[in-house]
Amino acid sequence: MAYFYFDFKDIGKQDFRALLTSLLIQLCDQSDSFGEILLRLYSAHRDGSQQPSDAALVQSLKKMITTSGTVPIYLIIDALDECPDTSGLQSSREKVLELVEDLLGLHNPNLRLCITSRPEIDIRTSLEQWTSEPSCISLHDQTGQKEDIIKYVRSVVYSDKKMKIWRTGDKELVIETLSDRAEGM
Repeated sequence: MAYFYFDFKDIGKQDFRALLTSLLIQLCDQSDSFGEILLRLYSAHRDGSQQPSDAALVQSLKKMITTSGTVPIYLIIDALDECPDTSGLQSSREKVLELVEDLLGLHNPNLRLCITSRPEIDIRTSLEQWTSEPSCISLHDQTGQKEDIIKYVRSVVYSDKKMKIWRTGDKELVIETLSDRAEGM
């Protein structure tokens, strides 16, 4: 299993290369055969004196997945929406989505992907084309989640010392406004 969290607060956790290197290192740490794949990549790049290209890193990841045998590999990519989608050259987010498509193209029955994101249009469009309806779970549309947000906001509003003196109508307006604009978060 390998996990990567895109974080808009940390520039080092926002790009495609950071995702690739993190996944490779985590997988390598769990398997000697994966370690050998990474060692070959290291050797092919003058024992680390040259940086491998993104394509070489992707190839190493694909090799790990295809040589895993019957052992399932779980890749978790969290908060993909926090990966920048800049205009101009291919953005990191576009590269990640392309990587996911490439990995799915391996048709490896032991590969398990879990990708979390807010429902950004580019991400949602890509995920919907690759998965069947039962494979996608949208928490943004879940009634239970919306109710939990309302309960939480209500508990804060009615227990906060400063808000206790507010009129009931004002408290309810705050609860309604915050809950409606939470967008599942």
